[in-house]
Amino acid sequence: MVTLDWIELSIKIGLQLYEEKLLLCNTLSYSWSPGKLDSLFFFRATMLRRNIRLRREYLYRKSLEGKERLLYEKKRKIKEALQEGKPIPTELRNEEAALRAEIDLEDENTAVPKTHIDDEYANATERDPKILLTTSRNPSAPLTQFVKELKIVFPNAQRMNRGGQVISEIIETCRAHDFTDVVLVHEHRGVPDGLIISHLPFGPTAYFGLLNVVTRHDIKDKKAMGTMPEAYPHLILNNFKTKLGERTVNILKHLFPVPKPDTKRIITFANQSDYISFRHHIYEKSGGPKSIELKEIGPRFELRLYQVKLGTVDQSEAQVEWVIRPYMNTSKKRKFLGD
Repeated sequence: MVTLDWIELSIKIGLQLYEEKLLLCNTLSYSWSPGKLDSLFFFRATMLRRNIRLRREYLYRKSLEGKERLLYEKKRKIKEALQEGKPIPTELRNEEAALRAEIDLEDENTAVPKTHIDDEYANATERDPKILLTTSRNPSAPLTQFVKELKIVFPNAQRMNRGGQVISEIIETCRAHDFTDVVLVHEHRGVPDGLIISHLPFGPTAYFGLLNVVTRHDIKDKKAMGTMPEAYPHLILNNFKTKLGERTVNILKHLFPVPKPDTKRIITFANQSDYISFRHHIYEKSGGPKSIELKEIGPRFELRLYQVKLGTVDQSEAQVEWVIRPYMNTSKKRKFLGD
């Protein structure tokens, strides 16, 4: 059955394609032939239909989770009854034979049902991440400098000047060119104050507040700091012990590819009281294997997670997985990410 949401979405997409075709005809009619315009319009329509189909398949898999979880609970009750020598629960006796046949066929990989959270990063290990870095419109010089340094912090990152592009166009272009993540950096009066990480093609999107930003450009003694290497770094992720903390780790660690064992570059995300400290170091074994010299090469900043959404940054209708509320700030003893 076709829902009203899908009908409204189809109408919006049809109107969007029609407006874009009129705009292309007006702007390119003097230099492009009608055949080229039709080919460009057809490619654009094909990409939109493909994204809608992939999104629909993802939402369908997500809708099956409730049924799979219910089936898993039934199997768990039967396993417990058999292990403890108790009778099968009366509500499951009619299904016992079929459920026991499924239990016999399961292994450690299929016993526990996977969630949409697993599915978002299911193929993340098959290829290195490819990240697009951009800013809010009309960025100041400090924000531009900070993003230039982030480009070296994240391997395989590409920086793009925002210009007049809207978020939906950026996300669609990144999907078409196989980017895995989009990182948006915001500012307030020339001070970077926000970081958004949106995983492609379906999400999630994490919203962080930025505090205490110190860039390499701000440090006067450039010789003591040294150059910033571009080798794939080792990651240290400290004190992320809750489910939300593990979710945050999953978002952050998939921004970095797998490093070589002998690399001397280290990036640290250390959580303390729900403030995530970012530090960037290199080490040298100057006096033998037991003598290690650690040197910070910058930049450094603090992150504060305030929202996680189950979609990309351009989807205003995406479900909110977690968001910090004003009353949460009064519970000083409560920690959301770790101890």
